[in-house]
Amino acid sequence: MATEGEYESILCVKPDVNVYRIPPRASNRGVRAADWKLDAPDWTGRMRVTARGKVAFIKLEDKISGELFAQAPVDEYPGIAIETVSDSSRYFVLRIQDESGRSAFIGIGFGDRGDSFDFNVALQDHFKCVALTAVSCHNRDNTLITLANKCRSELECRLLTDMN
Repeated sequence: MATEGEYESILCVKPDVNVYRIPPRASNRGVRAADWKLDAPDWTGRMRVTARGKVAFIKLEDKISGELFAQAPVDEYPGIAIETVSDSSRYFVLRIQDESGRSAFIGIGFGDRGDSFDFNVALQDHFKCVALTAVSCHNRDNTLITLANKCRSELECRLLTDMN
């Protein structure tokens, strides 16, 4: 996970996210949001996607107090911690974890497809940047640059990607 000296950066904030209890999987087929009670979410709040080092954190918080409802550490995307549903681009299955390491799967959904897109892109950009930090490459002047400590922000990451 992240070391203590690393700072936390905010990748994305969405003010409205719905949380759903999802039924256990009957088979290995994809999860369908239509099987959830979409008209009656179990919780509604704000979502913040943050990053510390290589790990992204999806934090579900109360809209007013900011109190943490649940958190999901994401080591890779796509992966087991977050997966899309088979029937909609606005809903995801999220593996939340508490401090003791216990985990549970919940459904999250956005009212707007644009919010879902922003969330997806924030995670993709973060892990693209993480992958780049381990790579050395040449810039236009053909001088060697190491990206290990260059990716301090998403903007810097995009600039370094465009350089090559």
